[in-house]
Amino acid sequence: MACSDSDYAYLREVVLSQSSNLIDPSRNALFDTRLTSVARMAGASNLKDLVDILRSNRPTHLHRAVAEAMTINETSFFRDVRPFELLRTAILPDLIQSRRQERRLRIWSAASSTGQEAYSVAMLLVDRFPEIASWDIQIIGTDISQQVIAYAQRGRYRRLEVNRGLPAAMLLRYMTREGEEWEIAESLRSMCSFQCVNLCVPLPVLPIFDLVIMRNVLLYFSAQDRSTVFRSVHRQTAPSGYLLLGNAEQADESTDLFRVEFSTNESSYFYRPTTVGRAR
Repeated sequence: MACSDSDYAYLREVVLSQSSNLIDPSRNALFDTRLTSVARMAGASNLKDLVDILRSNRPTHLHRAVAEAMTINETSFFRDVRPFELLRTAILPDLIQSRRQERRLRIWSAASSTGQEAYSVAMLLVDRFPEIASWDIQIIGTDISQQVIAYAQRGRYRRLEVNRGLPAAMLLRYMTREGEEWEIAESLRSMCSFQCVNLCVPLPVLPIFDLVIMRNVLLYFSAQDRSTVFRSVHRQTAPSGYLLLGNAEQADESTDLFRVEFSTNESSYFYRPTTVGRAR
């Protein structure tokens, strides 16, 4: 039996309440493809039966499973050239120069999915900035999905995953083949940690970050949730720190907590926190 419009509307509400992700009705077909395993886990023979179970028993773990299955987890190593070029040529050199006395860096990969972004930043630091080899560096990846956090913590990737965006030289230098998978080198894994975090609720205890990378997640939030996220990120960003968003996302349309700045070639930009809302 096929789902009705009201069934899809109910599923969209479940995802919104669990993850703050807005799913447009035009994308209802995604439920049919992504919830197959959840339906099987619940003992449902089809999506309609799953909706009936969700409506009648309201089991919390199934609501959570639906939200996780529908969360966008698209990622790859060194995804998008421009942000990583901006990190290499402008952001990281400035942070390294300004943190030479502390010899410490704290970096947050928000909505980190299966961890490729965090490990890519670690590779970039080790490969291009050998002068900070003895620094205290922590890269923290967070995501709302327990499943992808567990995957990131494992630090092992399939051939298809390492073939997407990872230069061959870095693959051989920083990963070891284990059967049909490739494992991140321990020197990089020791720099990276991962935890489950919902950006739209009060954050757990996190350090103050020198750099926050939050790409391609705000697109799925309402205006109110974007404001909540920006306030949280602003509190966690050092006054002299950086915020890097996705190419299609802009902070200045949602908040006055960050100001846009262009890189030296004025072809790409990043954000710096303002003093608005900071305790004096």
